[in-house]
Amino acid sequence: MAGPGNNETARLGQEQAIGGYHGSERAIIEAWERFVAMDACALPSVRALVAESWVRCRDNGVDVRADAAPRLSRDATEQIREQNRDLLTAAVETLTESIDLLAGTGAMMLVTDGRGVILEAVGDVCTIEAGRAIHLERGGRWGEELAGTNGIGTALSTSRPVLVYGAEHFCAGIQGWSCAGAPIRDTVDDSIAGLVDISCPKESFHPQMLALATLAARRIERTLAERIEAEHLRLLDLCLEQLPRHGDAGIILLDRKGRILHVSRNAARILRSQWGLAAPGLKRGMRIAHIDTEPPVGAAAGPLAGRLPVDWMKPLVSEGETIGTLLVLPGGRARGSAPVARRHPVPDESDPARASFACIVGDSPAMRSVVEQGRRLAPLSVPVLIHGETGVGKELFARAIHGTSHVADGPFVPFNCGAVAGEMLASELFGYVRGAFTGASSEGRVGRFELADGGTLCLDEVGELPLELQPYLLRVLEEGVVYRVGDNLPRRVSVRLLAMTNRDLRAEVEAGRFRRDLYYRLNVMSLEIPPLRNRDGDVERLLEHFNHLLAARHGLAPLTFASEAVEHLRRYPWPGNVRELRNTVERLHLLSDQRLVTADRLPGEIVDHAPPERDFVCAAAPICSRLEDLERQAIQAALAASGGSMTAAAARLGISRSTLYRKISSYDIKP
Repeated sequence: MAGPGNNETARLGQEQAIGGYHGSERAIIEAWERFVAMDACALPSVRALVAESWVRCRDNGVDVRADAAPRLSRDATEQIREQNRDLLTAAVETLTESIDLLAGTGAMMLVTDGRGVILEAVGDVCTIEAGRAIHLERGGRWGEELAGTNGIGTALSTSRPVLVYGAEHFCAGIQGWSCAGAPIRDTVDDSIAGLVDISCPKESFHPQMLALATLAARRIERTLAERIEAEHLRLLDLCLEQLPRHGDAGIILLDRKGRILHVSRNAARILRSQWGLAAPGLKRGMRIAHIDTEPPVGAAAGPLAGRLPVDWMKPLVSEGETIGTLLVLPGGRARGSAPVARRHPVPDESDPARASFACIVGDSPAMRSVVEQGRRLAPLSVPVLIHGETGVGKELFARAIHGTSHVADGPFVPFNCGAVAGEMLASELFGYVRGAFTGASSEGRVGRFELADGGTLCLDEVGELPLELQPYLLRVLEEGVVYRVGDNLPRRVSVRLLAMTNRDLRAEVEAGRFRRDLYYRLNVMSLEIPPLRNRDGDVERLLEHFNHLLAARHGLAPLTFASEAVEHLRRYPWPGNVRELRNTVERLHLLSDQRLVTADRLPGEIVDHAPPERDFVCAAAPICSRLEDLERQAIQAALAASGGSMTAAAARLGISRSTLYRKISSYDIKP
């Protein structure tokens, strides 16, 4: 497995990792026991690298009694393996050779991603089987902040090869193992792409483990670099084919990770004159945008992050796969085309980071089903009614539908019908001309429909529209023509409408508060987003997602959640849905004085919540002759037990709030 020029690298790496090791295992155990007992004098008794790692583990609240690393679900693991497909492909040959090389040695080889999640494990069969007990297997999360001092996590934390022997592990339950890890670097930007680890029970330890891990990492690194270089050449060819279409625009070519491959002269001029950026500062390999789902370890977003409208990004596809992006900076009109004058400025509220279904976090069957429905609806040129409880993420679905629709290059204009006084809604939606009413601007104003021309108008809380305004909305949808308030000039618009509501609009129609014809026009296709309490397994997934997202946003280390805290979070019904969970995690980040979250640090309403009792429904009721009578009594009992709260009653019954509204209306129940 060795290659030319690597022997000296391996030897130096090994000396750095174990050259300073001195003393017996008994001495390390005694030092660990004193350290755990908060005796600072323990530190000089172990290697500096180990002592520094122990301190980080203690500060991060790692459970010293842990006997295994945490592990991802099978679906989440497969998703991460897919995201690291290039790394796994580059590692195939090395892993295949290691199967025979490590057979009978008591050792195994693992490849992880840049955050310490195990992607693949091969080697001695007995060791692989034993490793499952501590989650040395696919999906095992061995980052130092989660699993303590170990060859994977500590190598990633220090960005260099590391060997950890037996009692040097921070977690007591892992001290029966030894491991050596060596990072795999992406040669384009020197970020950590992954890691090779050699692990074995400590009785099988051999000093050459670190050399073997380092050589394997370098080999995978070279293979990965060759694959990246070949892909970059394909991207350059695709870029040359595209250049004639964009005339005087500035062109920046990005690879699949959003890193610069080429900056055209026009792009340099536009960046300097319009953005105040010096093009020499945009070096080859610099990451300037998050194109993929996760940024590489240690990579910054770059100077243009957050400033790139989605319609400037042109995907470059090779053999059916998007392998890069052409960033087109407007700076002049394309050859052969006439200049296009916009009638009004288009506010860019589209967000590339949320403009696809891949941005929606959730693996539960309920979420997979609704995401698949959304994917099928996105290309259709019809209105979509998105309904669900407050906080379930309706706008996230709306943005994903827009971002994968035929008007994805157009503007995305969200508007909350419930956030504006009723008398102002007409002017906000349709605009007005000068002098249309007292207090009107002397220049008039463009309405949301005109702003969304050529794109998507997203109307939130559409059920709040006053009855007298609904015929005007219907007319726009039917005819594609807008009349501004105080004007008789028709203005033609082409808008994809997405409407959102947390009300049961069918019940609103029956109650006479919403026009039947408008309801059917909005509800050509519908999408119901399930509440969080009906998404089995998604609380844990969202907890992990928000934990790392908010930690990065606030410049903090991720939190570690004790098992009893996770259980409380899992059983809580989340009446505020995903929004409430996100706010809870953010509050824990900002208010916790340590990184370990135990049950006593959770908000009181979560800890005090008791699972709903299911036997209250007809316990004292007479025998009912019809199923409808049973259901009516169940709803009445739930409403009484919940003090009239629709959200709490729906949670008790195990149905969505919109379903509860519909049943209340059909049974003529007075809340």
